[in-house]
Amino acid sequence: MEGGRGFIVEPERRVPVIAEADVLVVGGGAAGIAAAVAAARQGARTMLVERYGSLGGLATNGLIVLLLTLDDGRGRQVVAGLCQEMVDRLSARGACFAPPREEWGSPDPALVERYRRLGLVWGSGPHVVRYSAAYDPEEFRVEADGLVLEAGVDLRFHRWAVGVRREGQRITHVVFESKAGREAVACGVVVDATGDADVAVLAGEQVERELVHPWLWFRTANVVEDAAEASPQRLSYYRTVHPGGYLHPWGAAERIGRAIDATNPDDLTYAEVECRRLARAELDRLRAKVPGFERAWLAGFAATLGITESRRLVGIHQLSREEMDLPFDDVVAVTGHWTKYGAVYEIPWRSLLARETENLAVAGRCISVDHRVHHATKEIPACFATGEAAGTGAAMALERGVPLAGVAVSALQARLGAAGAWLPGRVLGR
Repeated sequence: MEGGRGFIVEPERRVPVIAEADVLVVGGGAAGIAAAVAAARQGARTMLVERYGSLGGLATNGLIVLLLTLDDGRGRQVVAGLCQEMVDRLSARGACFAPPREEWGSPDPALVERYRRLGLVWGSGPHVVRYSAAYDPEEFRVEADGLVLEAGVDLRFHRWAVGVRREGQRITHVVFESKAGREAVACGVVVDATGDADVAVLAGEQVERELVHPWLWFRTANVVEDAAEASPQRLSYYRTVHPGGYLHPWGAAERIGRAIDATNPDDLTYAEVECRRLARAELDRLRAKVPGFERAWLAGFAATLGITESRRLVGIHQLSREEMDLPFDDVVAVTGHWTKYGAVYEIPWRSLLARETENLAVAGRCISVDHRVHHATKEIPACFATGEAAGTGAAMALERGVPLAGVAVSALQARLGAAGAWLPGRVLGR
């Protein structure tokens, strides 16, 4: 008996193999989008499987519609590649806003205040203008679809990874559940971009877990902007890309009674219900106390909780806070820190690789870093960068018939650079 309810025994069943992929990317957030597009552009037959009905993850469903940040806090861009390509696509639609290049790194107080009111400057000062961006999440969804399909990726929604089949040190199949039943996909290399390291756990890899206080971002409309802009509470909400609406990054430890395990469905149930209740109470408070919000209405909750940490892979190398600003010969992605100026992490290829599964890479917020580094690497631009590296490396491993750890990193760095990713000048001669 376990939990007082015993067990049932399911009958043995045959699971149909519905497809084969060279590179199978599981999870369609920023990291999964980048991994799938990068692998497909390298010529790999690529499939992207996502549990919801749209791409973007927290970047869309979570309403975390701020790219924090693409720079190092000193006016130098350190995330480019597919993240920059998405910025360009959104900008062409009038659906993205970022400070112009000539203002990056400026300490001008008026500029800093302007961008802080748009949600593009965070942390403690002294502040400068960051290269961060705000965007429309609905436009992001459509552009993400286009980016993936134009690359030739086989996109499959509404499937949840529930098992793997291994042969030795390799995953040969990932098993998914959906309303169509249980199905398997044969694969050459797997990129786990689930955010929660789901595939890594199914493969038996070691992970670290964190309890978190959930967030639930929401949007309001019908706000009298002049009054709202003049309020001393102005920095608790931010203008959206389009006039007439505000974004509310609601949450934090003092908002909800306890931290949760974001991989426990009962904890998630509690948090979903409690966060909606409390966030609506925040709207009532704004209506009663903050000028401009008297007739505001709730334009929408995020479709998913703002969970930014749950499980992280313990990979070949765990990047630590002590390694901030240190160079790595096998660097494949770089990120600044959205609340700290001048803090840069070079992310090594080894931090994307599983220890016991030679054809499993991770990308996004479940890469192998410690809790402090995670605060930088969990952000959407960094997830784009690690996803692009994972997808490119996965395609190269198959192309050359080697395990992921056997990929020639200098060749991987060269391909990333040729595709527009930013890497340190000592690697690419720039």
